Amino acid sequence: MEGKYLFTSEAVSPGHPDKICDKIADAILDACLKEDSDARCATECLFIDDLLILGGEISFKKPQISINYEKIARDVVIGLGYDHDAYGLLNGHKMRIENHIRTQSIEIANAVNDDDILKLGAGDQGIMFGYACNESSSYLPLAHLLSLELVKLATEKMKSGEFKHARPDMKSEVSIEYDNGKPIAIRNMVMSVQHDENIDIDAFRNYVLNDIMKVVAKRHHLNEDFTYFINPSNSFVVGGPLGDTGLTGRKIIVDTYGGYAHHGGGSFSGKDPSKVDRTGAYLARYIAKNIVASGIASRAEVQLGYVISQKDALTLTVDTFGTSKYSPSYLSNMAKTIFDTVPGKIIKNFKLNKPSFRYQDTSNYSAFYHDDLDLPWEKLDKVEEIKKYIVHNDE
Repeated sequence: MEGKYLFTSEAVSPGHPDKICDKIADAILDACLKEDSDARCATECLFIDDLLILGGEISFKKPQISINYEKIARDVVIGLGYDHDAYGLLNGHKMRIENHIRTQSIEIANAVNDDDILKLGAGDQGIMFGYACNESSSYLPLAHLLSLELVKLATEKMKSGEFKHARPDMKSEVSIEYDNGKPIAIRNMVMSVQHDENIDIDAFRNYVLNDIMKVVAKRHHLNEDFTYFINPSNSFVVGGPLGDTGLTGRKIIVDTYGGYAHHGGGSFSGKDPSKVDRTGAYLARYIAKNIVASGIASRAEVQLGYVISQKDALTLTVDTFGTSKYSPSYLSNMAKTIFDTVPGKIIKNFKLNKPSFRYQDTSNYSAFYHDDLDLPWEKLDKVEEIKKYIVHNDE
C-alpha cells in the first residue's frame, strides 16, 4: 500500500479459553505420538464454565495403548494457573470432563496410511498459506510480533509473581503506522488482563503501561508516546472458560500472521502431522521465510493446495507483492525445485512424529514465534540453495 496507513493485529495469552483448548488438544496429541509415532489424532475441545468436553478421532497402529486424557487435560489447566478456588477463576483440580473421543474413520485411514512414511499422502484436502516479511528478526509482521510479546511478557511476569494480582486470561492489540509499506511507529497498544478482586486498578494499569507495554516498545527501539487502552472495560475478574466459552481452532489468525496474510481456514491444534492443515502450513512458512531471508524479496506469501491421499502438493504458488524483481512463476518453479511437498517427507525432514517434539509448546502464541524452541520450519537452511538457484537459472 502507498502512503501512510495503520495496520492492527492482536494476540491472546495461553490462559485465554480458546488457547486452553488448543493446548489440551496438542498435549493429547503429544501423548499419543509418544506411545505410537504412527498415531492418527484429530482432537477437539470445548470448554463451558467448568465443563471440558473432549471429542474427535484417535487411532493407533500399535495395540493396547491407553491414554489418560482426563489427567492430561487437568495437568494443562493447572499448569496455566487455573489451580484454586476463587471468584472468576477455574479450578483444574475440580473441573468436570466428558470424553467423547472415538476412532478414526476407516475410509480416511485407508486413503492416507502407508507403511513407508516417505510415501505418505495428504490426510485431507485443503489450502495452506505461509508468510514472511523483513519487518522483524523473526520475519513476522511487526504489529503481530509486538502483540505476541505483550501477552508473553505479561504471562511470564504473572507466573513469576512479579505482576501482582494478574490472572491467566489476557488479550493484546497493537496498531502500527506504515509509510509506503514500511513500519515507522506504534500508534496504539491495547491490553486486557484478568485480575483479582478489589484491586487498585490505577496501579494495575500503571504497571501494564510501564513494565509491559513500554518495555516491549523499547525492546524494538520504537516510540513510547503511543495511545494506550488498559482494561478498558474496567473490571476483568471473571475470565478463562468461566467468562467465555473456549473452543479448539478458533484463534487461527493469532496462531499465524495476525491478519497480514491469507489463511486457508484450517487450524493446527490437536492434529497429527499427516493432516496437511498443519504440516503444509509449516512448509509454506519455511519456504516464505527462506525466500525473504535470501534477500530476493521483502515480503513473500506461499500457497499450497493438497488432495487427500495424494503424495505431492496439487499447487505451490509464491507471491512477493511486487517486492522482488523475479516473477511469481519463476519463484514458484524455484520453490518446487528446492522444497519437497510430499507430506511424509515433510514429516521426516521436520521430525514431526518424534517423541522429543512437543506440539503443546507451539500452541501458545503464534506457531511461528518460538525462537527458544529451534523449530524446524523456522530454520534458514535453504537460503544458500535459493541464492545458487538464482545464479544458475536465469528467468
